[in-house]
Amino acid sequence: MTLAPEIEAKIRQSFNAQTLMSTLHATLDEIDHGHAVISAPIHEGSRQQHGAAHAGLTFAIGDSAAGYAALGMFEEAKEVMTVEMKINLLRPAIGDRLVAEGRVVKPGRRLTVVQAEVFAETNGVRKSVALLQGTMIPVDG
Repeated sequence: MTLAPEIEAKIRQSFNAQTLMSTLHATLDEIDHGHAVISAPIHEGSRQQHGAAHAGLTFAIGDSAAGYAALGMFEEAKEVMTVEMKINLLRPAIGDRLVAEGRVVKPGRRLTVVQAEVFAETNGVRKSVALLQGTMIPVDG
């Protein structure tokens, strides 16, 4: 199902208002009903001491991708907030950029279960580096 233009515009406006996403140079690449993709470069300011992307970058874009996937499921007057989020780091996030693909697992009236998979990408080749699973709650916008 395709998002209504006003819902997509609201989600893009919300993303643009997140100063952390701006700080991370992240972009909202795709948004659809129950699905969102966010990417961010792995630049010098987002690496850990071994040269891989810091887990904070991985978590931030994974959480946001999952959240925007959930937001695409709700009426225009709602927002969402993370209730809880778990992350499994699968391998060092080494590459040019990270790509987080968020999706809704089970929508609900009060709680929505979400997942995100984060990939490290180099020259168009992706390797899975993290899995996130959590719960989102709708709040009045």
